[in-house]
Amino acid sequence: MKSFWLVKQEPSSYSWSDFVAEGETSWTGVRNFAARNNLRKMRKGDEVLFYHSGEEKAVVGLAKVTRTTYPDPTAKEGDWSTVDLAPLKPLRHPVTLHEIKSNPRLKEIVLVRQSRLSVMPLAESEFREILKMADHGGTAS
Repeated sequence: MKSFWLVKQEPSSYSWSDFVAEGETSWTGVRNFAARNNLRKMRKGDEVLFYHSGEEKAVVGLAKVTRTTYPDPTAKEGDWSTVDLAPLKPLRHPVTLHEIKSNPRLKEIVLVRQSRLSVMPLAESEFREILKMADHGGTAS
């Protein structure tokens, strides 16, 4: 069964356009146990929303998992994991954190409740609602 995720990244470190230019990336550098455990639950074909943190605070693109969890080669010590992701498409309209918080259907989303988590699960309904908002300029129909 397909799962749905959101990954966050500071665009000055690694932006959606960097991701698209590479065509695929290993999602390395996660050093939070909850986020690591979420990476370990990802399966090939799962869909992923790409979120720009920092100043922008918006979901900007759609990606998919192309390789399941394996040891993070950037980890010098500890038991850390990574997955491979590939971009699918940019969202028609970025969906801002403010728009997400304003949508009653998204009031329980992990992005709002645990805002510092860099890799988080989404319910399919939350995932679909954000995509709907992207198609309608930040509001769902």
